[in-house]
Amino acid sequence: MATRVIDYLRADATDTTIVAVGSLRRGCETCGDIDLLAIGTNDQLMSRFTSFPGVERVLGQGSTKSSVLLQGDVQADLRLVPDESAGAATQYFTGSKAHNIAVRDLALQRGLRLNEYGLFRVADDHPVAGASEAEIYAALGLAYVPPELRENRGEIRAAADGALPRLIERTDLKGDLHSHTTATDGHADVETMARAARDTGLEYLAITDHSQALAMANGLDEHRALAHARHIREVSARLDGITLLAGIECDIRPDGTLDLAEDCLAELDLVIASVHSAFGQAEAQMTDRILRAIASPVVDVVGHPTGRLLLRRDPYKLDIEQVLDAAARAGVAMEINSQVDRLDLSDIHARLARARGVKLVISTDAHAPAGFDLLRWGVMVARRAWAEPDDVLNTRPLEAFQASLRRHRKGASAT
Repeated sequence: MATRVIDYLRADATDTTIVAVGSLRRGCETCGDIDLLAIGTNDQLMSRFTSFPGVERVLGQGSTKSSVLLQGDVQADLRLVPDESAGAATQYFTGSKAHNIAVRDLALQRGLRLNEYGLFRVADDHPVAGASEAEIYAALGLAYVPPELRENRGEIRAAADGALPRLIERTDLKGDLHSHTTATDGHADVETMARAARDTGLEYLAITDHSQALAMANGLDEHRALAHARHIREVSARLDGITLLAGIECDIRPDGTLDLAEDCLAELDLVIASVHSAFGQAEAQMTDRILRAIASPVVDVVGHPTGRLLLRRDPYKLDIEQVLDAAARAGVAMEINSQVDRLDLSDIHARLARARGVKLVISTDAHAPAGFDLLRWGVMVARRAWAEPDDVLNTRPLEAFQASLRRHRKGASAT
């Protein structure tokens, strides 16, 4: 919705810069409202904003600020600021509140005052910076802080010490490790999915259809899984520009055993182990269940590790730190699932994983060709987790990626 509003405003305001700020710009997993900032002097912008076709009710309209209620009961706010305050306003309205308070305190320690209009000397109100965010941070002795890190979780100290990470970007990803086809519950065949992934710039794609326990998805038994793997490899051999990996998303049964035999799974290129049932288990039982799957030597990745569906289903009860410790010992990667209703691992859990040396993978769980566009959302989660390219396995070229999988690494213990 935010993109639609911005495109609508830009179509009639080519001389005005319009950007999303607030939680949307910081990449938060959910957003309470849509905060937009316009930079310029377009005096017709507010009228155009309140005339957007998706507006159900105008909550307020002024010359520099307006608020509307959009379809779906989502509030959108638009502010207009002059060029000289562009950086200060962008920094202020991006937030978070905790980050802004810490930055303002730092400014006061330096005899400066920071607000949405600019950075000023306290002594004589002389302007010091305001046109860009970078110059504001520089004037405070800080490196530029990417919006996704602005949560007052150590980013100000890191910026002062020159220790901010080089955050992963979408262009760093070379492969997608989780996708489905018409063999189970996907909406396109193997070749169509492969071509779509290639068209988005990916060099490799793992086809990971469901295993037999997910009967409603027409899951694969051992015989069908191996036949499907042969087909995937045949398609891969005749396609240029992309390599397909014959994988599977194998259910973790309620007792922690895998849904398919290990000798079958060992014949595949990649195994994602995921929970799709018995979400209501007690914490100790669910934790032991996933630990048992991690202990299997054929498991490479744990898929959507906490099982949440944003705004619909809470994560299952799980000792995530115990799971991450086991994954670190075993060399099993944790997935950041890019489906917008999952984003699982969360940024908090992905940062815990990174701190333990657990490698991440960013995958779409695509069920149709358009699904590969979702990678950007997984990247946003990873950026909020302070992840650098080396923290994510599928930033690596194919051979290096395959060599880094648990099944190919020497010295990775089972527990």
